[in-house]
Amino acid sequence: MKQIEANNPELKSWVHVAPDSDFPIQNIPFGVGMPPGKTARVCSIIGDKVIDLLEAWDLGLFEGISVDREVFANRHINDFMALGKEKCREVRQRISELLRVEDPFQAEIHSGRLLFPVSQCQMLMPVKVGDYTDFYSSEEHATNVGTMFRDPDNALLPNWKHIPVGYHGRASSIVVSGTPIHRPVGQTKPADSDNPVFGPCKLLDFELEMGFVVGKDTRLGQRISTAEAEDYIFGLVLFNDWSARDIQKWEYVPLGPFLAKSFASTISPWVVTLDALEPFRTDGPDQNPEVFPYLQYKGKKNFDLDLEVAIQTENGDEKIVCNSNFKYLYWNMAQQLAHHTVNGCNFKVGDMCASGTISGKEPESFGSMLEISWKGTRPVQMPDGTSRKFINDGDKVVLRGHGQKGSVRIGFGEAAGKIHPAKEWE
Repeated sequence: MKQIEANNPELKSWVHVAPDSDFPIQNIPFGVGMPPGKTARVCSIIGDKVIDLLEAWDLGLFEGISVDREVFANRHINDFMALGKEKCREVRQRISELLRVEDPFQAEIHSGRLLFPVSQCQMLMPVKVGDYTDFYSSEEHATNVGTMFRDPDNALLPNWKHIPVGYHGRASSIVVSGTPIHRPVGQTKPADSDNPVFGPCKLLDFELEMGFVVGKDTRLGQRISTAEAEDYIFGLVLFNDWSARDIQKWEYVPLGPFLAKSFASTISPWVVTLDALEPFRTDGPDQNPEVFPYLQYKGKKNFDLDLEVAIQTENGDEKIVCNSNFKYLYWNMAQQLAHHTVNGCNFKVGDMCASGTISGKEPESFGSMLEISWKGTRPVQMPDGTSRKFINDGDKVVLRGHGQKGSVRIGFGEAAGKIHPAKEWE
């Protein structure tokens, strides 16, 4: 494991941090927010306080680190990530030093200019996403879907254990947590009809995923090995890849998902660095048959991160419908990036890749309503007496995730979206 000083579990901050907070001094993620009365700028967070990094620059607290002011006076963290991992580590280290009890920079005296309650800050999309790829990397999820829709004895397609399957998604409709989501409309084909019909989706679903953000460009024709891949991954976000199951069923042959996926994906506002997640590295599942050499890797490339999905009804009741873990992925991020570039496909800073739905072996760990309700045959009972086969208008779906090691908890906050009725024609 890399020894990163900012990750030291013994560090304490002069900022109060609740024991169950996702954002202790050992986290220091990056995002973009608008503190009260201020313009958008690059920020971090500790406990329930947003840290204004532009203000920190103006106060001279990054003195000695060669970073231009414009990097922080920005609506996205792309320029910050493009500085390179070493420079970003310097900034994260300095923030850590500023927040420590024994702060040598006396940042506490500037706390009125630096810290703002997160409840008073508008959080924006942290990344300007250029391109987006969605993978399909959970064996349990792929097996469940194959069992439901094909032959249970041959649930996985022949290529699944040989390549990290993925498709090119729609970057423009990736939105930050809290953005309202309108029920999509499109064509579906009812089972009792010979012809398709047009109208609102009836089988709206969430998909519990993690997304990684690329922090370094590659050249067209360049291949990234599994050993190099993590040098190109800046950090991770929670990712809800909303899915219109009935639209997808009609449209996906022969070229795969289209309108069923492109209407929205919701991410958490904070990008948690790969550095901060070092303590949670773990072994992945055994891969059999043996993969091609370009997909082979050494070391622990999976991460032990507990994930959950809650559905909140309009009256405020909440039910947790899924408890899963990022470590369940069959294909890890290094393999995904190695496969994506083996043909010479190039990446740009800010590009995003999502894991695909993350399901475990037990029903309580299934990462979508399609699996949880088993195609609608096992409705989920809600606290208000209603039931759910899929997601209703008025429901808010909330993704949460964190890693825990000893007393240190590193989390992502929430990726939340409320479903509104389909829009009328304008």
